[in-house]
Parts: sequence; structure tokens; C-alpha cells
Amino acid sequence: MSKRGLGNNPFKGSSTKSIFTPTELTKADVENSMVINISRIQLSAQQPRRYFDPQKLQQLAESIRVHGILEPLLVRPISDEYYELVAGERRYRAAQEVGVSEVPVVIREMTQLQAMELALIENLQREDLNPIEETEGIIALLATKLDIPTTEIPQLLHRLAKRGSDNVVGNESTLSAVESVFALVGKISWESFASHRLPLLNLPNSILEALRAGKIEYTKARALARIKDPVLLDQLLNQAIAEQWSLSQIRAAIHDHTQPIQSEEIAALKQQFNQVSKTLKSSTIWAEPEKRQRLQELLAELQQLAK
Repeated sequence: MSKRGLGNNPFKGSSTKSIFTPTELTKADVENSMVINISRIQLSAQQPRRYFDPQKLQQLAESIRVHGILEPLLVRPISDEYYELVAGERRYRAAQEVGVSEVPVVIREMTQLQAMELALIENLQREDLNPIEETEGIIALLATKLDIPTTEIPQLLHRLAKRGSDNVVGNESTLSAVESVFALVGKISWESFASHRLPLLNLPNSILEALRAGKIEYTKARALARIKDPVLLDQLLNQAIAEQWSLSQIRAAIHDHTQPIQSEEIAALKQQFNQVSKTLKSSTIWAEPEKRQRLQELLAELQQLAK
């Protein structure tokens, strides 16, 4: 390994912005960075970002072709010969794009959890993840921190949210660990995450994939997700992406395609309501106190809905 850079003045103007204490890149880190062959760097399976804008990546690649890599990649050793990339995947991919064989790196000894924390924070600070990637990244971080499968995280957060209930006992050590992760992320509280972010993972698969790939904005995706017919959903989703529809255009298209369906549903509900009303008039429910009580409760709910 050597301390030479790539291109002209490789570290001139290099950022020394704090990423994550205590593993932040300092000016001394940049000045003492090493150069290694790019083939010795492996990507982490836990990288929170999956989509990289092709146009921005190409622009970065052209910049690297002319000026070299201005800021070192952050890596951690995983064997005598190889390193895992912790921060700087856009620079890594752009360097590969233009055929750069050697890249400047700052080597840090860190655990998988520390590396994952840093990768998530670096992405959040430098270029926001889309809501799905951010949600999945935080879930993965929580799973690593708590040493449980990612599939158990949603249920855990919902259970913690109900910890005041008589039938749910709050685990203070678990809660403390969860709070520490969200303090680290610094963007959202765990309560808000449980209420507003976890439901994103229940979106239809076609919507999720479009969001992950950066093909559509979250607000547009959320509007399209209200469509119950999967065939119609995919049709309007593909059309919205291909024709770059605005949110108002998407809403108009949804209205045009679903209004007749809604009218039929309303007519069917009215007919069902009338039928139940007729049945109740001749029912034995009036002679049974428990059923009368339940009917009063249901009528109260209906009155609330009708307001």
C-alpha cells in the first residue's frame, strides 16, 4: 500500500465533515489515507442503499476520470488481504465505471454493528435514502443491535408502543437499546417510525420495487397504493412512471378508473343495510338483553360514522 492519490491533487478540497463519532474522518485521516487495489474491497451485504441514480453516478464517474477521487473511502479489514466498504459506495461504483484500479482508503477497525451504523448514518447525512430503504435500513440496524431477526422488529416496536397496557410488560433494556438507535439516526422517533414508517412495508410489491428503484416519489406511490385492483394498480403505476405523471394527474386517473366501482360498492352497501334493517324488525333480538345491548353499541358506532 502507498500514500499516493489518484488524478491531480487527489485530496484537494476533500471533505472533513463529521460522519459518526468516534470514527469520523478527520483532516489527518485524509492526509494519511492509504491507496489499495479496488479488487481488495468487498461490498457489505448490509448496505442500506440499493438504488443509485444513474445520471448522478455518471456525473461522479466523469469527475473521477478528470480529478481522481477527492475523498477516501472508509473500509474495515475483514481478512489479511480484503476490506469491507463502510462508507463511499457511490465513489466506489463510479471508480469501477471509469476503470480506476486503485483507490484511497481510510482503514478502521470496527465491528459489523459499528460498520452498519456508520453506513446508515453516512447515507442519511450525505444523500437521503428513499423512505423504503431508510425504513429497511433502520430495521436491519435494530435487528443487529438487539441480536434478533429483522422479521421480529415490527412486532417488537408495536409491543413497546403498547407497553402501558395491562397485558404488555415493557422491557426497559430493550426500550433503551431501541431509543439509542433512533438517537443515532437522529431523524425520527421510534414511536413515529412504528406508526408511520412500518406500514410502508405493507405496500404492494410493485409499489415497493418502484420506490426502491427510485422510479416514483413516495407521495405518488402512496396515492397509487389505494387502488385495490392489482391489475389496475400495475397499469396506472407503469403509466405514471413512463409518462412522468404529476401527483394531480395520478389522482385524476385513479378517480376516473375507480368511480364506477365505488358507485357499485355504495349501492351494494345500501342494499345490504336495508336488508339487515328489515331482518332486525322481525328478529328475536329484542327479547334478549345481551343482544339488545350489543345492538345499542353498534348503533352508537353507526351514529359516529354518520357524523
